[in-house]
Amino acid sequence: MGSESDDIVPCLDFSMDVLGLEEGSEDWKKMSKKVREACESHGCFLLVHDKIPQSLRDNMFIAIKDLFDLPEETKRKHTSPKPYRSYNCDSPIIPLSQSFGIDDAPLLDNAQAFTNLMWPQGNPSFCETLKSTSSKLHELSWVILKMIVEGYDLPKQYTSDIEEMNSTSNLRLMRYKVPEGNQDFEAALLPHTDKSALTILCQNEVHGLQVQTKSDKWIQLKIPEEGFVIIVGDILKAWSNGRLHAVTHRVIMSGDKERYSFGFFVMPKEEVKIEVPPELVDDKMHPLRYRPFNYGDYFQYFVSTLNENALDVYAGV
Repeated sequence: MGSESDDIVPCLDFSMDVLGLEEGSEDWKKMSKKVREACESHGCFLLVHDKIPQSLRDNMFIAIKDLFDLPEETKRKHTSPKPYRSYNCDSPIIPLSQSFGIDDAPLLDNAQAFTNLMWPQGNPSFCETLKSTSSKLHELSWVILKMIVEGYDLPKQYTSDIEEMNSTSNLRLMRYKVPEGNQDFEAALLPHTDKSALTILCQNEVHGLQVQTKSDKWIQLKIPEEGFVIIVGDILKAWSNGRLHAVTHRVIMSGDKERYSFGFFVMPKEEVKIEVPPELVDDKMHPLRYRPFNYGDYFQYFVSTLNENALDVYAGV
């Protein structure tokens, strides 16, 4: 049975200049310990972070709404051979959910290419908002990953591991429609773990994100207005030998307002090998749980099976 503490997802305050802390300083180590403990216990945590100003967040949600308000034939132009990147809508499984996936949006060329596809006449404001927001989220993801290494007191050589886990990204823009008849509680995104290393999620004022505790209880996250949710994905779970918890989460819609959100997913490039550091293996308490594997092969295995237990089936020892 879980304790009441299972229901309390920590909220860490990065409003002080955490990004400017000297690595290895006592304050850095204290925050790193909190990050690691939250990721182990809950697989997620709330984060208040003032380096992404409210004005930029507001502009981002205005931009997302303008994007989804475009004609359907325009939105359907965004296609990709990669799973979960194309414009997605009207899924019979999750009919309330619509999304776009944009690879490496911090790169100006990528932000411009997407913008020009949606607005052939140009939309500099949208492009700048997209690039600026995703760049700041990428910087934040890098700090969190470095803190995880620090939290385990691992040698600096493992910075290269997290550099690889942070080597590419996907920005997902999402709209969740109001349930028909305003019925109470309808699934808008089915239970899953993220197949990335780390996710940073931001939403408008409409709640709906739920996480599953280790005691199998669903709780709704009350994300602060100026806050984010940090979510551990399968790749960090594997790399940490299962010490970090990849939390199962879902979106449940209710009420009469649409929900808009954007998620920044960082992940390795396809050719990267994921391997547990020997320092995180202990034959008594933490025996080896995952064999080394190629990220691209793992992701293709998941896409071909849609098995939510794919990590343990594919890479489990």
